[in-house]
Amino acid sequence: MKAAGARTDARANNFGTLRLLFAALVILAHAPELVDGDRSRELLTRVFGTLSFGEVAVDGFFLVSGYLITASYRAKRSFADYLMRRVRRIYPGFVVASLLCIAVVAPLAGGDLAAVSLPETLARLALLLMPVVPGAFADLPYPLLDGSMWTIPCEFGCYLLLGLVGTARALRRRGRYLALLAGLSGLLVLRWLTLPIGHPGDGLGSLSEMIRLSFVFACGGAFQLFADRIAYTGRGAACAVLLLLPLLFSPPLAEPAFALLGGYLIFWFAFAVRPLALSRATAQVDPSYGLYLYAWPIQNLLIARVPGISPWTVAALALAAALPLGILSWYLVERPMLQRPQGSAGLGPGDALAALGR
Repeated sequence: MKAAGARTDARANNFGTLRLLFAALVILAHAPELVDGDRSRELLTRVFGTLSFGEVAVDGFFLVSGYLITASYRAKRSFADYLMRRVRRIYPGFVVASLLCIAVVAPLAGGDLAAVSLPETLARLALLLMPVVPGAFADLPYPLLDGSMWTIPCEFGCYLLLGLVGTARALRRRGRYLALLAGLSGLLVLRWLTLPIGHPGDGLGSLSEMIRLSFVFACGGAFQLFADRIAYTGRGAACAVLLLLPLLFSPPLAEPAFALLGGYLIFWFAFAVRPLALSRATAQVDPSYGLYLYAWPIQNLLIARVPGISPWTVAALALAAALPLGILSWYLVERPMLQRPQGSAGLGPGDALAALGR
């Protein structure tokens, strides 16, 4: 069985299916929590008592992103070139979704547009922070215009961290990268002992989540850097499942276990399983970013406008409504920004895949 790094066709994989699956799992996890204000009906939490489907999905996104963006960095022409590609991938979709949340969703959610501060809004857009309109969704358990956006500055922070790691030549020397991963593992332990878990809205909570997601992103990068040493086999996948399942019951071990063993399963499915029809259909189209960005406001609008609505109905309707918006976001906003600018070199095969790897 070939290792991931041995593949010659950058698009002969199942990343398209994985991205859509992760976005759908985020919607599924958010629905009962947005209705109830807690995780009492979140499906995976009820089984293991540790990670939710939403956390698994976000970790999956960061593992895939770490793998693909590390490949993109190694193929860069310059740091400025790398950074501009990342800006063009993340900012356009985020900015348009934020403005639509302010202009369209907020008035429907009881928000007061007259109280919106233009300087604050521009600063939040520049820093990739979720939009804020006073009064929006004020009566709901999570009065946020788009709570899913909390992961976006974490992701861009991982891009910058990767740039620093690359500047230190740690991507060329595996020993240095393993030392970095060991340091992040140590921070993960300190996070568990001293920082709040699962509260990204406040200062310490945001730091806690940045540590967690940086570790997961770096694990994805490790799968890329050691691709020539990893064989993705059915037997290996079965062993990963058998080892992972009991570890998911342990609060301190569930996260690192998923990053390593779940990461193996993700890349096994991506590279060793024959590409599915959905993966082939999404080889050059990635609606997952827009699906991820637009699902939360749709879910909160449904909950606000339809009292007593079932969380599973919320999940199904949000998926059906957000997917077309994700497709529109790809064709009208994201893809035009990723196409080759006049007078510059376009995306190479590896970076073209990385552009879809958000």
